[in-house]
Amino acid sequence: MSKRVAVLTGGGDCPGINPVIRAIVRKALKEKYEVVGIKNGWKGLIEKSTLALNLDSVSGILPKGGTILGTSRTNPYKNEGDVEKVKANFKSLKIDALIAIGGEDTLGVADKLYKEGLNIVGVPKTIDNDISATDRTFGFDTAVNIATEAIDRIHTTAESHHRVMVIEVMGRHSGWIGLEAGIAGGADAILIPEFPIDIKEVCALIKRRHNRGKTFSIIVVAEGAKFKKEGAEVLQEEKLDAFGHVRLGGIGQILGNEIEKRTGFETRVTVLGHIQRGGTPTAFDRVLGTRYGVKAMELVMEGEFGQMASLQGDKIVSVSLEKAVGTLKTVPGELYDIAKIFFG
Repeated sequence: MSKRVAVLTGGGDCPGINPVIRAIVRKALKEKYEVVGIKNGWKGLIEKSTLALNLDSVSGILPKGGTILGTSRTNPYKNEGDVEKVKANFKSLKIDALIAIGGEDTLGVADKLYKEGLNIVGVPKTIDNDISATDRTFGFDTAVNIATEAIDRIHTTAESHHRVMVIEVMGRHSGWIGLEAGIAGGADAILIPEFPIDIKEVCALIKRRHNRGKTFSIIVVAEGAKFKKEGAEVLQEEKLDAFGHVRLGGIGQILGNEIEKRTGFETRVTVLGHIQRGGTPTAFDRVLGTRYGVKAMELVMEGEFGQMASLQGDKIVSVSLEKAVGTLKTVPGELYDIAKIFFG
């Protein structure tokens, strides 16, 4: 009887998931494994919702965004009895190993379940690039390219209308998207969660630009950025998700209002939102996702459970899930200092 490997995708969707799924399936079938897809993240394993994955299933999905398996933010450790259902279905579906594709929350659950005896390996997925123990997560490159293109487009209208333009990008606790897209797009200030916003300093910077003849400014701000004085996140709503996270959003508009009030310059705000994580993955993310998928399947074949595929330099290696989800990877001060050279 052939061995059976299962695959699930949890958390927010991002470009590059389907290339990972495709690579897992192609590698698994070559090694005589049967592959079963778990629908909608951990929810599918709780509810025993599956679909068979074969060559037909993954044909044509390489350039497709999102995930053919569906996703959710379900946390089996939130409701009593769900972990027991996961374990029971793992057994009843005759799963020999599970590959979990996700960010800190999905992989955090994977690590807990591995420690409770399930054969699990992980693949890091987040556009925020904030998972420790890997140089890059797939989806990040696509998000940065999308945000950079948006900044380029906003530049032309900002210059034409002589406005300050505030662009809000994703980034709950880390400012990688804001930093790299801001540098690539020539932003005049980049405001990220790691370094609290000094609104007086931002407004002084904008005034200095105008005093030297510049009639517009581009300000990039991550959704999780905080003001130095208040120090609290700006929320869309107080409701928490299954992992205890609030829904962020609104910092861009508050920042834009403050800039216009303090400087007198007409200010407009653009929130990129889910545009950043939708659509076709870049070539980099397709290749990285493919390499991750192959490595994850190799870890299954070698019985190296409790591990995650990781990019270290130009090599794909494995690291423990525990190490990967222990702390978030944030933007270091020396990198932000490079960005600040170009402020103003």
